[in-house]
Amino acid sequence: MAYMSQEGYDKLVAELKQLESVERPKASAAIAEAREKGDLSENSEYDAAKEAQAHLEDKINRLKMTIAEAKVVDTSRLSTDAVQILSKVEMTNLTNKAKMTYTIVSESEANLREGKISIKTPIAQGLLNHKVGDEVEVKIPRGTIKLRIDKITVG
Repeated sequence: MAYMSQEGYDKLVAELKQLESVERPKASAAIAEAREKGDLSENSEYDAAKEAQAHLEDKINRLKMTIAEAKVVDTSRLSTDAVQILSKVEMTNLTNKAKMTYTIVSESEANLREGKISIKTPIAQGLLNHKVGDEVEVKIPRGTIKLRIDKITVG
């Protein structure tokens, strides 16, 4: 089960609709066009179109599974007492005094440019269930960082 925001869920549903109603017919048309070019045993265009269709169907199936397993979180009921999914956490890296803000989201909603990190990342895992003022040590691939939680809001 993947906990996510309503916005993240809506994005997945829209992407699935796009894939099924626009991309799937395009893939079928590409296969039909390649098939018309004759001998299928030596038709690399046909092979490529069939492979592209297989990748598309795989993506559609994965999206359907994610949507089926999704649990939309009612953000109005979230607490800011401790870090949890959909918490927006302002923190200070105690080594270099750098301030950082991340919102902890489901894996499918993660987007570093938007400051959204997956709940499965080491930083998110290190912050979970901690409170404002807590100092946590988080093991990351480059070593260990020490973070102080300055503020928790609902992302």
